[in-house]
Amino acid sequence: MIETLSPGTARRIALAAQGFGRTPPAAPGRRHVRDLVHKLGVVQIDSVNVVARTHYLPGFSRLGDYPREALEAEAWGGRRGLFEYWGHEASLLPVASQPLLRWRMARARNGEGIWGGVARFGRERRAYIEDILKEIERRGPVTGADFAEGPRGQPGWWSWSDGKRALEWLFWAGLITTKTRRGFERVYDLTERALPRAVIEAPTPDEADAQRELVRIAAGALGVATEADLRDYFRLPLADARARVAELAEAG
Repeated sequence: MIETLSPGTARRIALAAQGFGRTPPAAPGRRHVRDLVHKLGVVQIDSVNVVARTHYLPGFSRLGDYPREALEAEAWGGRRGLFEYWGHEASLLPVASQPLLRWRMARARNGEGIWGGVARFGRERRAYIEDILKEIERRGPVTGADFAEGPRGQPGWWSWSDGKRALEWLFWAGLITTKTRRGFERVYDLTERALPRAVIEAPTPDEADAQRELVRIAAGALGVATEADLRDYFRLPLADARARVAELAEAG
């Protein structure tokens, strides 16, 4: 059965799904930020700060003049409700979504779905990466500056040291995550030390089940979407996304 929506109805559905059109709370705080990110499913992190860093803006456009400290506490505080990973791009996501992305972490360990240079580094320098992981386990939270030794790439944005490349590989693989931030600098720790125990101990869903749930989250957050929109929300692989959308449609 083919459903037809007028452009006006489609716009209203999409805006409502994204949390627009509601009266902002009188005193927005951490709970409102947490609920917003749960509704959206993912908020992209970006260093661009012409107005404010990009991850602060969805809250302003939906909650009004909320305290930025509320987002920071949810993302990088002691009793956090959000965590960082590659959701859309570098993103903040509800901690409950971490098991849904373990298939991506597992693929990353095999060099799949990961930046080519980082994948190559993972193949060629695995012993070095394992040494970095052991050092984090021994030392506790670290920053990229703690592992700044080694040759760097070409000058510019991606002139990473070997230590930074190792940290990025471990982050993609889900073995470490952002425990907090100092300014905009990541402070890494072992994932099992940084995230709530309930999340770490949650069972890992089957890859297809996890991807179907990510498509459901995307559909709820978008309201009206093409298949390509549903795929891109969490940057799912093309073939996987097509299969999951077809399965969900078939199931009603």
